[in-house]
Amino acid sequence: MAGNITHDPPPTAGGRRGGPLIVTEDTELLDDLLRLCAAAGATPEVHHSLPAVSGASAGRTGGGTSGQLGGWEAAPLVIVGDDAARRVRGAVRRRGVVLVGRDQDDSGVWQRAVEIGADHVLMLPDGEQWLVDRIADVTEGVGRPALTVGVIGGRGGAGASTLACALAVTSAREGMRSLLVDADPLGGGLDVLLGGETADGLRWPAFAASRGRVGSGALEESLPELHALRVLSWDRGDCVAVPAQAVRAVLAAARRRGGTVVVDLPRRIDDGVAEVLAQLDAGLLVVPAELRAVAAAGRVATAVGMVLRDLRVAVRGPYASGLDDREVARLLGLPLAGEVPVEPGLLRAAESRRPPGTSARGPLARFCREFWDRALVETGGVV
Repeated sequence: MAGNITHDPPPTAGGRRGGPLIVTEDTELLDDLLRLCAAAGATPEVHHSLPAVSGASAGRTGGGTSGQLGGWEAAPLVIVGDDAARRVRGAVRRRGVVLVGRDQDDSGVWQRAVEIGADHVLMLPDGEQWLVDRIADVTEGVGRPALTVGVIGGRGGAGASTLACALAVTSAREGMRSLLVDADPLGGGLDVLLGGETADGLRWPAFAASRGRVGSGALEESLPELHALRVLSWDRGDCVAVPAQAVRAVLAAARRRGGTVVVDLPRRIDDGVAEVLAQLDAGLLVVPAELRAVAAAGRVATAVGMVLRDLRVAVRGPYASGLDDREVARLLGLPLAGEVPVEPGLLRAAESRRPPGTSARGPLARFCREFWDRALVETGGVV
């Protein structure tokens, strides 16, 4: 069980930080907390009582020193065993203090939490996963989550994969941490479109067994790096699906890393795609300006809109008689993201292994740059 008492844990800045501070003399509880820290990839500082301001270490440690981690006030997270609550009662009040116990029936734990200014009360073993996630968050230095955009075609051959690649390439060129995710196992692999099908790094099948939390830093480092961005694609093996919970864990890790994440979506909604849609900030529906494409896009929009609230239409010419970008958006009942320009020489660029959006002065890159500029304004800051 976990309960919130006063205020939320402190926001943290990007970049890896020190591990948590553990205060307890309960050896059984300490063993459990060290195990949870290991699962979160953190090295804690451990004390039996309130650490001295001088930084002198006390008790058993998990490899850190108070001089390195900064003691009570500077630790990104403080985990206090219920046995030690009395001994830290006089500590400086700070955010990010968790009181951990085992007795579900002990109502006095809430009073002790108030006395030490704890943000949360946690009972083991029920709260183990919550605590692992919290430790991993502060260790990784979770800041602003990535601006996450999905791209989906209104019909087959609409150019969604091309636009997804161009968005990611443009984001990387603008200096943002960028990840391109291929969510379509039957699409042939976005690494091929980027000219990196032989590049070293993991593909989706390697994450099929993922459960619980995936480390964001480890994820980024494990993926192929192509054109200054990371790519999570499919290989050419027989695996054409990963469990929905693995999709959820991987995309959540990608978002925690910050920057931008662009997802190329298939034109179907299964459990895995639903997990992706639930984590998107916005979606772009790419629709050729022809009546049959608009009709097909309407069905896609209905299905996607059941999960994703912010879906916009990106219209691609040439235009059929009586249609323009605004008319397509009106027929679909969606906000207009803009007109995806036709870029001369795109086919030749693909044949020469240059990905879409490579030409910074090209119309496609300009469309992508303007999209990111608007998105940054809408989200109220940088990514």
